[in-house]
Amino acid sequence: MNKIILSGDRPTGRLHIGHYVGSLRNRVKMQNSSEYDKFYVMVADAQALTDNFDNPEKIRENVIEVVLDYLSVGLDPQKVTIFIQSEVPALTELTFYYMNMVTLARLMRNPTVKNEIALREFDKSIPSGFLNYPISQAADITAFNANCIPVGADQLPMIEQTNEIVRKFNSIYGDVLVETEGVVPQSAIEGRVPGIDGKSKMSKSLGNCIYLSDSPEEVKRKVMMMYTDPNHIKVSDPGKVEGNMVFLYLDLFISDDSFVKYLPEYNNMEELKTHYEKGGLGDVVIKRFLINVLEDVLQPIRERRKGYEQNIELVYNIIKEGTEKANIEANKTLAKVKKAIGISYFNDNSFLQEIKEKY
Repeated sequence: MNKIILSGDRPTGRLHIGHYVGSLRNRVKMQNSSEYDKFYVMVADAQALTDNFDNPEKIRENVIEVVLDYLSVGLDPQKVTIFIQSEVPALTELTFYYMNMVTLARLMRNPTVKNEIALREFDKSIPSGFLNYPISQAADITAFNANCIPVGADQLPMIEQTNEIVRKFNSIYGDVLVETEGVVPQSAIEGRVPGIDGKSKMSKSLGNCIYLSDSPEEVKRKVMMMYTDPNHIKVSDPGKVEGNMVFLYLDLFISDDSFVKYLPEYNNMEELKTHYEKGGLGDVVIKRFLINVLEDVLQPIRERRKGYEQNIELVYNIIKEGTEKANIEANKTLAKVKKAIGISYFNDNSFLQEIKEKY
């Protein structure tokens, strides 16, 4: 069986280093691997509208921001198909048919949905579009026969719900849809990178992010205000590594030559952590080290972004052409689904033949 990937992001703001660690850098590796046959990357604007329906301009203006972030981290439009969800009508129609495969009670039991409802404080005023998010996601996945979905561990219940829909559909209408598998990050922290405040997941809405497009000055400002150890007041004080955001980010972004380039008095992270825990190592030193480490990652991303910003029509054409390709594939799946259900009336002469025989 061909290996087909589908991934995507909601265009509610620019992407940050949590996205980079959790999915983007892995997507670049996957696109360059011969292990996968097709790779679709979706700008999930329709899904973003389910809880931003009263502010559509927010979605519209961030579509291009997200695509710029995709291209700047190294996603190659020659290897991946980047498309806009709302511009693929087959996804909406598939969602409508799949709604018959799922009960309201089952949607309400989905752990991911329950957590998101609590996070947004919907209480009993839950938009039905938001509640149907797992069904919409099933449509996105099955439309492209995607069988490899990069997700955080907290999204695995969504993958299971997709497979439930697939199994139910196939049991009723025949073997049409393909089951999928969630591909989770190697470590839990990669799938849920805390914000610079150390209190919760890095989130655009909480304002605790370092964005991929942040300037060097902005990165420096954010790192210098980053949560470390509140009891590490003087340089001589013993410091705590656990829960210290600077060390956590260093673990995520450190490279083989980081110490040689920026902190040659240490050989590795173990030595740095040991010194901090014993005392005698100040927060300013490790924060400056992190700034340099992050700049090694972010500077090439900024440069690529600048190039695409100067040729924005090219970016427009990339997503336009990608969306056209996505429509071709999704329409193929929709045709199969409608034929299996028995509501395909004009693609061949079978319906005409049936009514002729009847009348």
